[in-house]
Amino acid sequence: MAVTELKILIIGSGVVGAALADELTQRGVRDVTVVDQGPLYTTGGSSSHAPGFVFQVNPSKAMSELAQRTLNKLDELDPGGDDEWLLKRVGGLELAYTDEQMRELKRRHGFAQSWGVESALIDADRVHHLWPAINTTDLVGALHTPTDAVVHSARAVAAQAKRAIAHGATFHEYTQVVDLVTEDGAVTGVRVVDALTGERQRIIAADLVVAAGGIWGPTIGRWLGRNLPMQPIEHGLGFSHELDEFQDAVNDEACDFPMVRHQGAGIYFRQQGKRLVIGAYEHRPLEVRQDEIATPAEALRTGRQPSIHEFTYDEYEPTWQEMQRVYPSVQEVGLDTQRSFNGLFSFTPDGGPLLGPSQTVNGVWLAQAVWVTASAGVAQVVADWITTGHPGIDTADLDVARFDRQLLSPEFARQKGLESYDEVYDIRHPRAASVKLRRLRTSPFYFHQKLAGAHFVEANGWERPLWLDDNRRVLDEADLTFPKIPPWDAAEFSPVAVAEAWATRHRVAMYDMTSLMRFRVAGPDATALLERVCTNTIAKAPGSVIYTLMLDERGGILSDITVTRLDDEEYFLGVNSHRDLVHLRNQVRDSERVAITDVSAGTCCIGLWGPHARDVLSQLTDDDISHEGFGYFTAKHLYVAAVPVLALRVSYVGELGWELYTTADHGARLWEEIQTAGNAFGLVIGGRLAFNALRLEKGYRAYGADITREHRPEQAGLGFAVSKNKTAFLGKEALSTSPMTQRRMVSLTSDFPFGAPNPGSPVRDAGGQLVGYTASSDFGYTVGKTITYAWVDPQYAQPDTELIIKHFDRCVPAVVAADPLYDPAGEKLRC
Repeated sequence: MAVTELKILIIGSGVVGAALADELTQRGVRDVTVVDQGPLYTTGGSSSHAPGFVFQVNPSKAMSELAQRTLNKLDELDPGGDDEWLLKRVGGLELAYTDEQMRELKRRHGFAQSWGVESALIDADRVHHLWPAINTTDLVGALHTPTDAVVHSARAVAAQAKRAIAHGATFHEYTQVVDLVTEDGAVTGVRVVDALTGERQRIIAADLVVAAGGIWGPTIGRWLGRNLPMQPIEHGLGFSHELDEFQDAVNDEACDFPMVRHQGAGIYFRQQGKRLVIGAYEHRPLEVRQDEIATPAEALRTGRQPSIHEFTYDEYEPTWQEMQRVYPSVQEVGLDTQRSFNGLFSFTPDGGPLLGPSQTVNGVWLAQAVWVTASAGVAQVVADWITTGHPGIDTADLDVARFDRQLLSPEFARQKGLESYDEVYDIRHPRAASVKLRRLRTSPFYFHQKLAGAHFVEANGWERPLWLDDNRRVLDEADLTFPKIPPWDAAEFSPVAVAEAWATRHRVAMYDMTSLMRFRVAGPDATALLERVCTNTIAKAPGSVIYTLMLDERGGILSDITVTRLDDEEYFLGVNSHRDLVHLRNQVRDSERVAITDVSAGTCCIGLWGPHARDVLSQLTDDDISHEGFGYFTAKHLYVAAVPVLALRVSYVGELGWELYTTADHGARLWEEIQTAGNAFGLVIGGRLAFNALRLEKGYRAYGADITREHRPEQAGLGFAVSKNKTAFLGKEALSTSPMTQRRMVSLTSDFPFGAPNPGSPVRDAGGQLVGYTASSDFGYTVGKTITYAWVDPQYAQPDTELIIKHFDRCVPAVVAADPLYDPAGEKLRC
């Protein structure tokens, strides 16, 4: 059956559900039903009370694009009345009252330039001109984004819903979904009742169900048999009494001044008729359980929407005190506590939405944890994804499958969601660590690292050291120095990383690689599956290690992985994320006999690398580990100090060495024996700072940070990972078609004192024209330069091309370098 012939049911007719119905019907889907437990079109969810602030600037390229798509679509919609507006491009102002806040605005200005959002850094006089009532006495400056907009959320819902209805969609109000109906693991419909009485239970048949239920997402998760990582939280929204400067406002919806964000105090505000509406992120997160949200019947009886709770002035008071300083005229009129309220919004562990197909019930899709800012953009992406199989943009930050299912406890959703709320306006360095639910996952080596003075951060629940203080001694031993760097780059940084990188290049180091995911793929059809999804040839002799890519149908890079053939029917895979597991399982055909198992939790890994790696390992094993007996990119089962080990002769840092895998119960002994044997050779324990620097020197890409599904292998410098002999694999035919972007990845070098540019910083040519943006960047301690990967227009990709990186407000001279910078012939790896 063609997708356009499917019966598609959408749960929720808020700003996401209505937009999705509109997008699906425009793509030719003939049978779209939308059900909501509230009244149309102000249904009582977050969309019904949202103040409608849409700022387009975001560190995430995808989230910025979703906001831009949302405004571009709503620009073109008819609000339905001559005197009504749906969207006003009043622009945005982000205020900075300290030098630190101004520095952050310079960073955000860089994101704006890279992602195509019009913006300018302005002084206090210009802010006064744009909005005279703002107190600019102590203002350092501001970021002005003139195309940002206020959206009338309820009208956005109505306009998109009505257009969807005109194209054949059906909307049902006061229709509450109470469960999914499934058969053989696939959805066949939903069970609904009258939302006001709980009676008249019936089933609405559906071939595909999309959950766009907003703050009721945790309830939907229970129907799916899995906790959704999202947490509804109360958020203070205050209204001033009427102000003299707005007395000419024609109605309560007038908005003629820019929206404002005061990041230093977690405040946003705008004009709403003759008042100010003022949002507060400064108060503590106020979590909300599902049973604390009013039912439709309770909402009808009380006259208050389910997503609106009682205003808590005690929590809001610091915001009100600061507003009186920033906007002095509110002192005289005061706060209208009767009109003010706490609104409910959903927060995920990383602040991104939850999109894509469910992993537990076939035919169920998610469009959850989406604010007005991204609403119409999300609807376009999900509609494309459903109807064509491709979302049209990179979904690494959006796909619900990005969260490892082993983390999805209710407490994980709660704690991380609360933290996400708490950090909405915080100035966060990209390396900044989470403080919630630490030590959720630790390797067998954790306490050894802790004893060595490890400074830990968290990734996918795992504790990983950035550096270890015990290695400070190497700075003196090797007489190492590192130049002074800007304060921003000193955050979550230590010069000890210089010592760890030096020791890896000159002595030997061991790295805890346990946090990287590992799969076992086995069965008679394992080879056929992997040959079909991988770009490189997999059917090599047992003991072979293959670096390969997995592409989507349009040739975009879904992941880069290593595949080790253990025997004729068994493979060991090193992968990037849980999304890889989902992708592999989705590619298994019904007739195929193959099992895919995530073995990460029960195993561990040590990376042993450096010129003396063989000297260390040879003391612990009787096996032949010479280059002739154990070649590069091969694997063996060894006993190392009586520990059974799968050893892979690979290196992500560009030095001789091995990845050594064993089961978790053997991990502590393996670590201790290697450390003891390595003492005579000056072995150090390395952290992630050194590791990242070494891989940049060697030209190795990191999925998510450097490469995404928007990129093709050749563009990313990974053409070597695509077999020239394979006649078929997923995405091969698309490689001959036009890619999503023409840009190419290059390595740029610049001088240390300028620091390491932020991901997403703009790259310009000598004339000031924007030609690209940055990805990963770090200090290359061995090569004596800062190394920055960047996506640039193809005419600027040639070595020795001179470019400029904007790092905050500094113009950093940079040069395109031949890749890789370190050991280009690979001699260190093959000795």
